[in-house]
Amino acid sequence: MYLQTLADIFLKDSRYMYILGGLKFSIGVTLFATVIGVVWGTMLAVMRLSHFYPFKSMGGKIAKLNPLEGFSLAYVDIVRGTPAVVQLMILANIIFVGSLRHTPILVVAGIAFGLNSGAYVAEIIRAGIEGLPKGQMEAARALGMSYPTAMKEIIIPQGIKKILPALVSEFISLLKETSIVGFIGGVDLLRSANIITSQTYRGVEPLLAVGVIYLILTSLFTKFMRKVEGGLKVSD
Repeated sequence: MYLQTLADIFLKDSRYMYILGGLKFSIGVTLFATVIGVVWGTMLAVMRLSHFYPFKSMGGKIAKLNPLEGFSLAYVDIVRGTPAVVQLMILANIIFVGSLRHTPILVVAGIAFGLNSGAYVAEIIRAGIEGLPKGQMEAARALGMSYPTAMKEIIIPQGIKKILPALVSEFISLLKETSIVGFIGGVDLLRSANIITSQTYRGVEPLLAVGVIYLILTSLFTKFMRKVEGGLKVSD
Protein backbone atom coordinates (compact mmCIF):
# COMPACT_ATOMS: atom_id res chain seq x y z
CA MET A 1 0.00 0.00 0.00
CA TYR A 2 2.76 2.46 0.98
CA LEU A 3 4.78 1.43 -2.06
CA GLN A 4 1.87 2.54 -4.19
CA THR A 5 1.87 5.87 -2.38
CA LEU A 6 5.59 6.29 -3.12
CA ALA A 7 4.94 5.41 -6.75
CA ASP A 8 2.23 8.05 -6.91
CA ILE A 9 4.55 10.63 -5.35
CA PHE A 10 7.62 10.08 -7.50
CA LEU A 11 6.57 8.17 -10.63
CA LYS A 12 3.24 9.75 -11.48
CA ASP A 13 3.66 12.57 -14.01
CA SER A 14 7.39 11.71 -14.01
CA ARG A 15 7.99 13.75 -10.86
CA TYR A 16 11.26 11.92 -10.27
CA MET A 17 12.64 14.03 -13.11
CA TYR A 18 12.56 17.03 -10.78
CA ILE A 19 14.94 15.21 -8.43
CA LEU A 20 17.20 14.09 -11.27
CA GLY A 21 17.32 17.64 -12.56
CA GLY A 22 18.04 18.96 -9.07
CA LEU A 23 20.78 16.37 -8.61
CA LYS A 24 22.43 17.39 -11.87
CA PHE A 25 22.22 21.07 -10.89
CA SER A 26 23.61 20.51 -7.37
CA ILE A 27 26.54 18.46 -8.61
CA GLY A 28 27.28 20.99 -11.36
CA VAL A 29 27.33 23.90 -8.92
CA THR A 30 29.48 21.96 -6.45
CA LEU A 31 32.08 20.97 -9.05
CA PHE A 32 32.24 24.49 -10.48
CA ALA A 33 32.52 26.03 -7.02
CA THR A 34 35.16 23.49 -5.98
CA VAL A 35 37.44 24.46 -8.85
CA ILE A 36 37.04 28.16 -8.09
CA GLY A 37 37.44 27.58 -4.36
CA VAL A 38 40.69 25.62 -4.71
CA VAL A 39 42.28 28.03 -7.19
CA TRP A 40 41.17 31.19 -5.40
CA GLY A 41 41.87 29.76 -1.96
CA THR A 42 45.40 28.80 -2.97
CA MET A 43 46.00 32.30 -4.32
CA LEU A 44 44.71 33.87 -1.10
CA ALA A 45 46.91 31.59 1.01
CA VAL A 46 49.99 32.48 -1.02
CA MET A 47 49.13 36.19 -0.68
CA ARG A 48 48.76 35.80 3.07
CA LEU A 49 52.18 34.13 3.32
CA SER A 50 53.91 36.39 0.81
CA HIS A 51 56.88 38.63 1.57
CA PHE A 52 55.83 41.55 -0.60
CA TYR A 53 56.84 44.89 0.92
CA PRO A 54 56.74 47.53 -1.84
CA PHE A 55 57.19 50.43 0.59
CA LYS A 56 60.28 49.08 2.34
CA SER A 57 62.44 51.98 1.16
CA MET A 58 60.15 54.52 2.83
CA GLY A 59 60.98 53.34 6.33
CA GLY A 60 58.78 53.47 9.41
CA LYS A 61 55.61 51.45 9.88
CA ILE A 62 54.66 51.72 6.22
CA ALA A 63 57.81 49.77 5.33
CA LYS A 64 56.24 46.71 6.96
CA LEU A 65 53.02 47.08 4.98
CA ASN A 66 52.22 44.03 2.84
CA PRO A 67 49.19 44.88 0.63
CA LEU A 68 48.78 41.28 -0.55
CA GLU A 69 48.64 39.97 3.00
CA GLY A 70 46.26 42.76 3.99
CA PHE A 71 43.91 42.05 1.11
CA SER A 72 43.89 38.31 1.83
CA LEU A 73 43.26 38.83 5.54
CA ALA A 74 40.45 41.33 4.92
CA TYR A 75 38.80 39.11 2.31
CA VAL A 76 38.86 36.03 4.53
CA ASP A 77 37.47 37.94 7.51
CA ILE A 78 34.65 39.51 5.50
CA VAL A 79 33.60 36.30 3.73
CA ARG A 80 33.78 34.13 6.84
CA GLY A 81 31.97 36.78 8.85
CA THR A 82 28.90 37.03 6.60
CA PRO A 83 26.30 34.35 5.72
CA ALA A 84 26.70 32.53 2.40
CA VAL A 85 23.10 33.33 1.50
CA VAL A 86 23.85 37.07 1.78
CA GLN A 87 26.83 36.71 -0.54
CA LEU A 88 24.72 34.69 -2.96
CA MET A 89 21.98 37.32 -2.99
CA ILE A 90 24.50 40.14 -3.50
CA LEU A 91 26.01 38.45 -6.55
CA ALA A 92 22.61 37.58 -8.01
CA ASN A 93 20.85 40.89 -7.36
CA ILE A 94 23.65 43.47 -7.43
CA ILE A 95 26.55 42.11 -9.48
CA PHE A 96 24.82 39.98 -12.11
CA VAL A 97 22.33 42.58 -13.30
CA GLY A 98 22.02 44.71 -16.40
CA SER A 99 23.94 43.10 -19.26
CA LEU A 100 24.84 40.19 -16.95
CA ARG A 101 21.27 39.39 -15.92
CA HIS A 102 21.04 36.51 -18.41
CA THR A 103 23.97 34.67 -16.83
CA PRO A 104 22.88 31.08 -16.03
CA ILE A 105 21.96 30.55 -12.39
CA LEU A 106 24.39 27.64 -12.23
CA VAL A 107 27.26 29.98 -13.11
CA VAL A 108 26.15 32.66 -10.64
CA ALA A 109 25.77 30.09 -7.85
CA GLY A 110 29.07 28.41 -8.71
CA ILE A 111 30.94 31.70 -8.54
CA ALA A 112 29.24 32.71 -5.29
CA PHE A 113 29.94 29.41 -3.54
CA GLY A 114 33.45 29.27 -5.03
CA LEU A 115 34.34 32.72 -3.71
CA ASN A 116 32.89 31.76 -0.34
CA SER A 117 34.71 28.43 -0.21
CA GLY A 118 37.96 30.11 -1.25
CA ALA A 119 38.12 31.95 2.07
CA TYR A 120 37.90 28.69 4.03
CA VAL A 121 40.27 26.85 1.70
CA ALA A 122 42.78 29.70 2.09
CA GLU A 123 42.87 29.28 5.85
CA ILE A 124 43.15 25.50 5.54
CA ILE A 125 46.06 25.76 3.11
CA ARG A 126 47.75 28.49 5.15
CA ALA A 127 47.56 26.36 8.29
CA GLY A 128 48.96 23.37 6.40
CA ILE A 129 51.87 25.35 4.98
CA GLU A 130 52.73 27.02 8.28
CA GLY A 131 52.65 23.60 9.92
CA LEU A 132 55.55 22.42 7.76
CA PRO A 133 59.10 22.63 9.16
CA LYS A 134 60.68 26.00 8.38
CA GLY A 135 63.74 24.16 7.16
CA GLN A 136 61.85 23.17 4.00
CA MET A 137 61.69 26.75 2.77
CA GLU A 138 65.21 27.53 3.96
CA ALA A 139 66.57 24.51 2.10
CA ALA A 140 64.72 25.49 -1.08
CA ARG A 141 66.04 29.05 -0.92
CA ALA A 142 69.55 27.73 -0.24
CA LEU A 143 69.31 25.76 -3.49
CA GLY A 144 68.69 29.00 -5.34
CA MET A 145 64.89 28.79 -5.72
CA SER A 146 62.91 32.01 -5.66
CA TYR A 147 60.14 32.34 -3.07
CA PRO A 148 57.32 31.69 -5.61
CA THR A 149 59.16 28.68 -7.06
CA ALA A 150 59.81 27.23 -3.62
CA MET A 151 56.15 27.62 -2.73
CA LYS A 152 55.01 26.02 -5.99
CA GLU A 153 57.48 23.13 -6.13
CA ILE A 154 58.20 22.31 -2.49
CA ILE A 155 55.89 23.84 0.09
CA ILE A 156 52.37 23.69 -1.43
CA PRO A 157 52.60 20.03 -2.61
CA GLN A 158 53.64 18.94 0.88
CA GLY A 159 51.00 21.13 2.49
CA ILE A 160 48.26 19.59 0.35
CA LYS A 161 48.97 16.16 1.81
CA LYS A 162 48.58 17.48 5.36
CA ILE A 163 45.38 19.39 4.73
CA LEU A 164 43.53 16.87 2.55
CA PRO A 165 41.15 15.68 5.34
CA ALA A 166 40.19 19.29 6.11
CA LEU A 167 39.65 20.01 2.42
CA VAL A 168 37.37 16.96 2.13
CA SER A 169 35.26 18.28 4.99
CA GLU A 170 35.06 21.70 3.32
CA PHE A 171 33.88 20.25 0.01
CA ILE A 172 31.27 18.08 1.72
CA SER A 173 29.99 21.20 3.45
CA LEU A 174 30.01 22.96 0.08
CA LEU A 175 27.83 20.26 -1.45
CA LYS A 176 25.25 20.62 1.31
CA GLU A 177 25.50 24.41 1.25
CA THR A 178 24.24 24.50 -2.34
CA SER A 179 20.78 23.79 -0.92
CA ILE A 180 20.29 27.56 -0.46
CA VAL A 181 20.53 28.24 -4.20
CA GLY A 182 16.72 28.21 -4.34
CA PHE A 183 16.86 31.80 -3.02
CA ILE A 184 17.91 32.95 -6.50
CA GLY A 185 15.64 30.59 -8.43
CA GLY A 186 17.94 27.60 -8.85
CA VAL A 187 16.24 24.20 -8.87
CA ASP A 188 18.61 22.13 -6.76
CA LEU A 189 17.81 18.94 -4.85
CA LEU A 190 16.03 20.72 -2.01
CA ARG A 191 14.04 22.91 -4.37
CA SER A 192 13.01 19.85 -6.39
CA ALA A 193 11.66 18.27 -3.19
CA ASN A 194 9.63 21.41 -2.51
CA ILE A 195 8.18 21.28 -6.03
CA ILE A 196 7.07 17.67 -5.55
CA THR A 197 5.59 18.57 -2.16
CA SER A 198 3.59 21.42 -3.69
CA GLN A 199 2.12 19.00 -6.25
CA THR A 200 1.43 16.02 -3.97
CA TYR A 201 0.99 17.65 -0.55
CA ARG A 202 3.43 15.06 0.80
CA GLY A 203 6.32 16.78 2.56
CA VAL A 204 8.14 13.94 4.33
CA GLU A 205 8.89 11.55 1.47
CA PRO A 206 10.49 14.06 -0.93
CA LEU A 207 12.69 15.45 1.84
CA LEU A 208 13.72 11.96 2.93
CA ALA A 209 14.57 11.09 -0.67
CA VAL A 210 16.73 14.20 -0.99
CA GLY A 211 18.37 13.48 2.37
CA VAL A 212 19.28 9.95 1.25
CA ILE A 213 20.74 11.31 -2.00
CA TYR A 214 22.90 13.82 -0.11
CA LEU A 215 24.06 11.02 2.21
CA ILE A 216 25.01 8.80 -0.73
CA LEU A 217 26.87 11.62 -2.49
CA THR A 218 28.86 12.62 0.58
CA SER A 219 29.65 8.98 1.39
CA LEU A 220 30.94 8.32 -2.14
CA PHE A 221 32.99 11.51 -2.11
CA THR A 222 34.46 10.69 1.31
CA LYS A 223 35.35 7.16 0.21
CA PHE A 224 37.02 8.44 -2.96
CA MET A 225 39.06 11.05 -1.10
CA ARG A 226 40.18 8.48 1.49
CA LYS A 227 41.59 6.41 -1.35
CA VAL A 228 43.36 9.47 -2.70
CA GLU A 229 44.73 10.24 0.76
CA GLY A 230 45.91 6.66 1.11
CA GLY A 231 47.68 6.89 -2.25
CA LEU A 232 49.45 10.07 -1.18
CA LYS A 233 50.64 8.41 2.03
CA VAL A 234 52.03 5.48 0.05
CA SER A 235 53.90 7.90 -2.22
CA ASP A 236 55.71 9.27 0.84
